[in-house]
Amino acid sequence: MNLHRRAFLRAAGAGLALVAGGPQALAATARQAFKTGLGDLFSRDFAVGTALSNSTLRGANSGLEQLVAREFSAITAENAMKWEEVHPQADVWDWQRADHFVDFGAREQKYTIGHTLVWHSQIPEQVFVDESGKQRPAAVVQQSMEDHIRTLVGRYRGRVHAWDVVNEAVTDDGQWRKSHWYNALGEDFLRRAFHLAHEVDPKAELLYNDYSMHLPAKRDFALAQIKRFRKQGMPIQGVGMQAHVHLSEPAIVELEASIEAIAAAGLDVHITELDVDVLPKAYDYMGAEISTSFEYSDELNPFSDKLPAKIADQLAYRYESLFKLFLKHRDKIRRVTLWGTTDAESWKNDWPVVGRTNYPLMFDREGVPKKAYYSVAGLRAGNLAG
Repeated sequence: MNLHRRAFLRAAGAGLALVAGGPQALAATARQAFKTGLGDLFSRDFAVGTALSNSTLRGANSGLEQLVAREFSAITAENAMKWEEVHPQADVWDWQRADHFVDFGAREQKYTIGHTLVWHSQIPEQVFVDESGKQRPAAVVQQSMEDHIRTLVGRYRGRVHAWDVVNEAVTDDGQWRKSHWYNALGEDFLRRAFHLAHEVDPKAELLYNDYSMHLPAKRDFALAQIKRFRKQGMPIQGVGMQAHVHLSEPAIVELEASIEAIAAAGLDVHITELDVDVLPKAYDYMGAEISTSFEYSDELNPFSDKLPAKIADQLAYRYESLFKLFLKHRDKIRRVTLWGTTDAESWKNDWPVVGRTNYPLMFDREGVPKKAYYSVAGLRAGNLAG
């Protein structure tokens, strides 16, 4: 038995009460989960995925790749396919990390999601502003978008199974975000982006992705626009509900209402960026606007050394509650993707306060499963064979 497997099974002792049937049932769950992983445990329900970081895709963490290969049935490029990473200048493309990502997905037979084609953030300003600082004409901006989508989607045609085509185009109060894209092209930028992606790869699933989709005003506005564009022929198969949640917020009933609303609109539900923040909130808002930041303080970083057992229990309960919800609506949900694999690589360590130590995922900093892992795996213990 290798050291990592010993650590994996030893960690199960921390969750004895989390699986119905007690220690024997948990031991069986731990043994089988190590062999198959979460992706196989939930294979009858929905895909279970994770996001691969740039450091992993640079080949810096082969152990993490092995963990991903075992545990998950779907993968998303966390940053490698964002505009500033893959297309930093008009005539420059950097394919190394994106190629590694797609090759990994093909080799390991994972449901592979490209993230993201059109977003207001992490994009070179030169796409919208010329050398003299003037806004580029709408026709130039649209041509840049078209060239970007044709090149990126075209390179991975047939190998990337789904694309987050447009990301975060709606505000929390239910309006169009006044991004560079909207200011240059109006609302039609969204419709055009989906048509372009479909033209290049007609078999790829196309998604709209956004955070705080549990908010009724945001959800309802986004769905109203999607329905309107679909009547005009826009190809779209699903909506991604980013799930950057806290230990207690948003409420399960709020998330459930949006799952049901998206499905009622005839769209697949994708839970796209799941993590659970365990630290004190720096503000009364649980979105994912990356431009937001707050000053560091010890009060906002109370677990700098380790996660207290009490909080680990709360985290396990929260994950269990979330996955119970997802299982309840397995007929509506296509995929559940965690935003990162281990706590060490989570973006929540530095957002919205740089320098904090967070614990939002199911695997600790060494890649060992936490109580949260067993609380989720235990929901599907009845599916295990032997």
